[in-house]
Amino acid sequence: MAAPKKIKTLIKLQIPAGKANPAPPVGPALGQHGLNIAEFCQKFNAATSGKGDEVTPVEITVFDDRTYTFILKTPPVSEMIKKTLGLAKGSAKPLTEKVGKLTKEQVRAIAEKKLPDLNTESLDSAMRTVEGTARQMGVEVVQ
Repeated sequence: MAAPKKIKTLIKLQIPAGKANPAPPVGPALGQHGLNIAEFCQKFNAATSGKGDEVTPVEITVFDDRTYTFILKTPPVSEMIKKTLGLAKGSAKPLTEKVGKLTKEQVRAIAEKKLPDLNTESLDSAMRTVEGTARQMGVEVVQ
């Protein structure tokens, strides 16, 4: 039986779905560990082709023998909030300038989508996390 591969490093990136290319940040992050950048870009783009252009976090595990595996995560909560409300970006002054309103139903939908990647199994806790992110972006949560 072969010994388990030794993990060299873990790389975390956020790349728009289907848009990975050798330019920064992808190229330099993978290149410094001797990975085949073009091959990763092809695999990532194929795996995310059906997701439109939403930002997709990816966790790349690099092994000592220069092989790798990657896991796709759900988009960041801030990206989901911007998409739900049709915003280009959050508020520069979240305490004084509000840029939109989220309903409890919208918060619940975002929390349910993000739940597999959060460190909780409780939907209520996930909803509080989403509400906190919304507040930091200048988005009000209304009933």
